[in-house]
Amino acid sequence: MSEPTLFLYSRSYCHLCEQMAEALQPLRQDHRFGLEVVDVDADPALVAQYDELVPVLVGRRAGEAPLQLCHYFLDEAKVRAFLAHS
Repeated sequence: MSEPTLFLYSRSYCHLCEQMAEALQPLRQDHRFGLEVVDVDADPALVAQYDELVPVLVGRRAGEAPLQLCHYFLDEAKVRAFLAHS
C-alpha cells in the first residue's frame, strides 16, 4: 500500500499555517506520509473553496477521495487516525 499524502492548503503570510506545518513534523516519527504545501492564493478555485478556512489539512490515499481532516488548528487525533489506517 502506498503512503498517504497530506495537503496543507495555506498562505505565505499566515501564522496559523506555519504553526500547522510545524505541528505535523512530530507525526513523522510514527507515520510515513507525503506532505504537499499548496498556496491557495495561486489558484482562484482554491481561494473560492478554502479562503477563510486556511490552513486546511486534507488527507488522500491512493484510489480514495480526499478527506478534509481539519482547519485552523491541527486535530492531531484525527490526523493520526487517518494515517493509522493507511
